[in-house]
Amino acid sequence: MFQRVGAAAYKADIHNTVELMRALGNPEKKFRSIHVAGTNGKGSSSHLIASILREKGLKVGLHTSPHLKDFRERIKIDNQMCSEEFVISFVNKHKELIERISPSFFELAVAMAFVYFAENKVDIAVIEVGMGGRLDSTNVIDPLVSLITNISFDHTQFLGNTLEQIAKEKAGIIKPQRPVVISQTNEHTAKVFESVAKENNSPIVFADQYMKVENAVDVAEGLQMDIVQKGVRFASLVSPLAGDYQTKNILGVIGTIDCLNKYHDFKIDDATIRKGIENLSENFPLCGRWQRLSDKPLTICDTGHNEDGLRFVINQLSKQKYKTLRFVLGMVSDKDVDKVLGMLDKKAIYYLCKADIPRGLSVDTLAEKAEKAGLNFKKCTSVSEALQQAQAEAEDNDLVFVGGSTYTVAEVV
Repeated sequence: MFQRVGAAAYKADIHNTVELMRALGNPEKKFRSIHVAGTNGKGSSSHLIASILREKGLKVGLHTSPHLKDFRERIKIDNQMCSEEFVISFVNKHKELIERISPSFFELAVAMAFVYFAENKVDIAVIEVGMGGRLDSTNVIDPLVSLITNISFDHTQFLGNTLEQIAKEKAGIIKPQRPVVISQTNEHTAKVFESVAKENNSPIVFADQYMKVENAVDVAEGLQMDIVQKGVRFASLVSPLAGDYQTKNILGVIGTIDCLNKYHDFKIDDATIRKGIENLSENFPLCGRWQRLSDKPLTICDTGHNEDGLRFVINQLSKQKYKTLRFVLGMVSDKDVDKVLGMLDKKAIYYLCKADIPRGLSVDTLAEKAEKAGLNFKKCTSVSEALQQAQAEAEDNDLVFVGGSTYTVAEVV
C-alpha cells in the first residue's frame, strides 16, 4: 500500500479501478461529484468545499487521503466516518473479486468509498485525487467541476521532472464539457491547462485572475481576510485554517462554488459560502494544517512535506515570535530530502525521528543528511520521544514545531 511503503505500491494505470467499478455495478455513476487535484492544498480545499455544500443542506460525501489515525477518515458522509462493519462486510462480500483483480490498497479504498456513497445516496461527493490525476484511481468519475489547486515538485519519479509534465498529469482530471478551476496561476503551467481544457471543450477559470485576497491577518480563530472581486465580495472572512498559504486555496474553493452555480444552478449564495468556510471545524474538521497542539511551550504541527509545502511552512514560521525554534522532524524516503533540508533554518534545533511506517527515512540517514546541510540536531528513537524532548527542553517563549511528513504529524495529533 502506497501510504506505508510508497513507490513499490504505485500502479500507473486505472485498469484495476475500471474493472472494480464494472464488477461493483459502476457506483461512480450513481452520485454527483467534484474532483480535486494539485500538489498541495487538495485536502484543505476538499474539506472547505464539502463544508460549504453541507451548509447548503446537502448530504455530502468526502473521500480524502492519506488518513492520519483511522482508515475510515478517508470515507465520510456529513463528517461521519463509515462504520467498521461496512469496511469488514465490504471486504468479506467481495473477497473473490479482490483476489481476482488484486487491487492496491488505494484502489480498494476508492472502490469502497464509491460504493458507500452510492449506497447511502449522497447528494454530491467531493473526491480528492491520491496522486497526479490522469492515472489516479479516482479518475473514473465524471465530476460536475474539477479543481486543480497548484503545481509544484512532488512524486517526480511518477509525474515528471518539470512543472509542465506534472501539470499535464494533473490536467488528466479535466473532463469533456465540464468546467475546471485553477486556484493558482503559474506561467509554466497555465498554457498546459488551457490546452487540455480546449481539447475537451471545457470552460476554464483561473480563480486568482478574477478574485484576490487582501488584508490577510492571523486572528485567534484562524486567518481573516477580505476577498475582492470588483469591490469587496467577502469582508473579514475568517477561515479556521491558519497559515498564509490557505489564501491560495480559498480562491479556488470559491471559484469551484461559482462554477457549480453558473453551470449547474446550485444557487449557493455568498452567505452560505461564508458560513461553510467559517464553520469548517463543525462541518468537516481538518487535522494537521497549521494546528496548535499546546500553548506552553507553543507547539504547532503542519503536514507540509514537499518543497512547496515546506516553503509555506518556513514562511509561516518566520512570522512567529519566539526565542528558539525546536523542530521535530521526520521524513519519508521517497522525497527530495537534501533539497528540503537545505531550505531549513540553520539556527533552529532539530529533533530527528522516524515515523512508524516502512517508508519512513531512518534517523541515521536523516542525521547524515542534516549534518551535510549544517543543521543542529539531536537523534530520537520515535516521534513521541522527539516531541517530549523538544517540549521538555523548551522555554516558555520557544516554539516547538512538528513536521516533515504527514506520517510524523499523524503520531502527534
